[in-house]
Amino acid sequence: MTASYEQPHAPQQAEERVTTEGRVFTVTGGDWDELAETVGKADDEHIVVNMGPQHPSTHGVLRLILEIEGETVTEARCGIGYLHTGIEKNMEYRTWTQGSTFVTRMDYLTPLFNEAAYAMAVEKLLGITDQIPQRADVIRVMLMELNRISSHLVAIATGGMELGATTIMIYGFRDRELILDAFELITGLRMNHAYIRPGGLAQDLPPGAVDHVRELVKKFRKNLPEYDKLATGNPVFKGRMQDVGYLDLAGCMALGATGPILRAAGLPHDLRKAQPYCGYETYEFDIPTADSCDSYGRFLVRLAEMRESLRIVEQCLDRLEPGPVMVADKKIAWPAQLALGPDGLGNSLDHIKKIMGTSMEALIHHFKLVTEGFRVPPGQAYTAVESAKGELGVHVVSDGGTRPHRVHFRDPSFTNLQTMAAMCEGGMVADVIVAVASIDPVMGGVDR
Repeated sequence: MTASYEQPHAPQQAEERVTTEGRVFTVTGGDWDELAETVGKADDEHIVVNMGPQHPSTHGVLRLILEIEGETVTEARCGIGYLHTGIEKNMEYRTWTQGSTFVTRMDYLTPLFNEAAYAMAVEKLLGITDQIPQRADVIRVMLMELNRISSHLVAIATGGMELGATTIMIYGFRDRELILDAFELITGLRMNHAYIRPGGLAQDLPPGAVDHVRELVKKFRKNLPEYDKLATGNPVFKGRMQDVGYLDLAGCMALGATGPILRAAGLPHDLRKAQPYCGYETYEFDIPTADSCDSYGRFLVRLAEMRESLRIVEQCLDRLEPGPVMVADKKIAWPAQLALGPDGLGNSLDHIKKIMGTSMEALIHHFKLVTEGFRVPPGQAYTAVESAKGELGVHVVSDGGTRPHRVHFRDPSFTNLQTMAAMCEGGMVADVIVAVASIDPVMGGVDR
């Protein structure tokens, strides 16, 4: 024995000897019943565990600091900042239009919501909200609803994978690929599109896009019932999610939770209905809710929301009429009538001739618009949209220049992460994974 134990109420006998490690005491005697009682009271099982930031169940580089006693979580905290990109600060050194290429990279699962919220805030400062062409608004709504479906698919797929339901993971990513193919056809990219810009869209729908999306809706009408068959009524799936990650309506309101977390607590709050934008008040759709306040209820809400999004996409397809997709004011409008040449690069020769051959003034104006950007009147504006994860708000401040003075986002993942402690404390360690999966945080939006 290389340590001594002092027994306050019993005589202690110890032999001392010197070794290469120093003085060593051999302790004998003492009240062992009292020693056993002291050891029994020791809090040896109370330990701190770091889950992440490189843990497959933390949905990105999220660090969870868990204090556990046995298998029970006594305290849970979030450690964030491992994916900090400085996007909001970088935007202060780019033109207003270039900002679209930054915001789309925040919550990388909902890029089109980021772009739409930012563009609408800039349009609000410019005072051109009512001048956005109807076709642009319809396409914005269609793409946002497709993005909502793709985001929910990832939430369900990754959440299922973490529970051991690998089949639902395969189905989720299989169906998400269909939407990413549509995004690639329309915007040229599977993600980080920078397609929705202040004033409208980067370009119109390419030939065949409408028929492609119609076929996509048909496939989803066929595929979505498979999730019900796989999981909704599955007793193992329900047993793993019901009463796990519980957070009632009062807790949601106190912590600022929005999106499926709030609607799974029974409150049908949705900005598309409460504060309509992009003409959402003219679309027919319902707000799914649940009253279980648990992870299973959030799963059901996301599944129902995907069906409602399909309804909206179908209405968008029926409303598409020929027209411009960029505001008419040439002092603001970036070129949106772009075309590819035979070699697949640049703009078509006809388009280049039109810009360069019309007049020197037109060419100079085009050059200055693209290189310097347009000016935005001094002021500030806040705009919010109903992202797949909840209220996504953006606060933009202009000092009258061609670059933002300040841009700040209220990302739903950041706010919803506050609910993690309330959901997890008092539960089992294994249930932390289920609760975090039901929150569906994306760290790109949290750290920005």
